[in-house]
Amino acid sequence: MKNQRYLFKNIHNVGLFVLTVIVSSNMLFAQEKKKSKGAFETIKYRNVFLEAGYKKDAVDKKLAKAYYDVFEGPNRVYFTVGDTMAYVSDVKNKDARTEGMSYGMMVAVQLDKKDVFDKIWRFSKAYLQHQKGPREGYFAWSFNPATMKQNSPGSASDGELYYITSLLFASNKWGNNTGINYYKEARRILDAMWKKDGTGNIYNLINTEHKQITFVPEGKNYNWTDPSYHLPAFYEVWSEYAKDGHEQFYRDCADTSRVFFKRATHPVTGLNSDYTEFDGNPHVTPWMPAGFRYDSWRVPMNIAMDYVWFGKDKKWQKEYAVKFQKFLRSKGMDTYEDQFNLDGSTPEFILQAGTVKKLRHSIGLVSTAATTALINDEKGSLDFVHAVWNAKLEPYEDGYFDPYYDGLMYLFSLMHLSGNYQIITPQGK
Repeated sequence: MKNQRYLFKNIHNVGLFVLTVIVSSNMLFAQEKKKSKGAFETIKYRNVFLEAGYKKDAVDKKLAKAYYDVFEGPNRVYFTVGDTMAYVSDVKNKDARTEGMSYGMMVAVQLDKKDVFDKIWRFSKAYLQHQKGPREGYFAWSFNPATMKQNSPGSASDGELYYITSLLFASNKWGNNTGINYYKEARRILDAMWKKDGTGNIYNLINTEHKQITFVPEGKNYNWTDPSYHLPAFYEVWSEYAKDGHEQFYRDCADTSRVFFKRATHPVTGLNSDYTEFDGNPHVTPWMPAGFRYDSWRVPMNIAMDYVWFGKDKKWQKEYAVKFQKFLRSKGMDTYEDQFNLDGSTPEFILQAGTVKKLRHSIGLVSTAATTALINDEKGSLDFVHAVWNAKLEPYEDGYFDPYYDGLMYLFSLMHLSGNYQIITPQGK
């Protein structure tokens, strides 16, 4: 009897121990899940500039000046057409691109510049968006404001992604009864996208088999991608607000992009090629070999955005930010150049900007690299924040100046780091 009581007592103790372990594990899991939440759930956005020691008033002034420089100042890239339209110009190439137009709309909706947003959208719809034919609903990626004609009718898929997301945000922010039905316009692009089945050689913006954004939704270009076009955070936004019946597909695309980034970035440097296959390996084109160049600058910012907004892959994203910062630091915080082979060596092929072919310490890359401070919370990470704070959007020593791409990357970076680049939820929520 004594042995039975002893055995029962031990079984009881073991049971309590197992129960304690289970409860503790569940609590730890819950805590970890809580930690991994992004801003979509927490509604909190960090102002990393404040954490770096800058005063709020100074931060606000710096952001306001950057907006002024890009949209209003003597070197602006934003130009009005009459009283109701405007375009954003890649001034060095003398064209308006869906990239810059949709970026301009995203800046405008984030900073509550409704008039700017509406004018860019009206111009985009009137002159860039195809109203009929196989490309109906899509946009011509390049337009000549001097001749008022499209330079190329084809689409660059990232432009459509930004158009859709900025329109959904505008719908949430301003409603749809102020002259433009933003939600209807976003849905028109999405609905048109889902009708593209290869007729006229035009396809979905997203390769539906691989669930990845295409480089161009046309011909053979439907079968490879550009890592800087991967915006998992945008797909998550679509799954919440597009309400077009493809919610799970968009969530799958977001998760696929997160896996893709792991494959497309170098295991040591964190660098990725401008163009890749869907498996992440470099895609070589007739005009350019593999390498980290201008398009690639956007990848760290895209990853940082996803980290902040949705926080679904934080462990890997932190590892990425650490190694990417470590690589750039190894090249000199004030001297790292803007194009590399994926292993970090200097490339033989240099992609020229406009008419200029030269490696330089570009403010555009300084800006996007700084956003990785939103991911890497190590103290030294703030060096990248100080670097963009001290950067100046003005001509380089050799006279080269790009207020368009450098300027927009710089403005986006300041918005992210000051907590002013947010998921815009419906009014009242």
